[in-house]
Amino acid sequence: MTTKTKKTIGWTISSLLIAFFLFDSIGKLIRIDEVVKATTELGYPVVTIVPIGIVLLISTILYAIPRTSIFGAILLTAYLGGAVATHLRVGNPLFTHMLFPVYFGILVWVGQALRHENSLKLLTGKS
Repeated sequence: MTTKTKKTIGWTISSLLIAFFLFDSIGKLIRIDEVVKATTELGYPVVTIVPIGIVLLISTILYAIPRTSIFGAILLTAYLGGAVATHLRVGNPLFTHMLFPVYFGILVWVGQALRHENSLKLLTGKS
């Protein structure tokens, strides 16, 4: 596979994720009824919804910018880890709820690695 093809696939994956995370963060920031309901059903107070949306928005923007994308990927991974813990705490089903953020986390890193070959080298220390 050529470098150009890898980058195209990486940007496609990353762009879809960025769109999803932006949609999710904006829903939290403007407090859409469905988002508020879903978040409170997970045990979070209403006052935490906007701060969670801000964290997701900042992490997503950092992931979208090439110079800060690795930092954004790390922050998104942490955010998604919190989502896994939340689903575990409330006893949601494994494959449909609990692992859903894991699937997204894998895609975050696949997109990152394909669009920026040096990302994995930086994390693993291998040249």
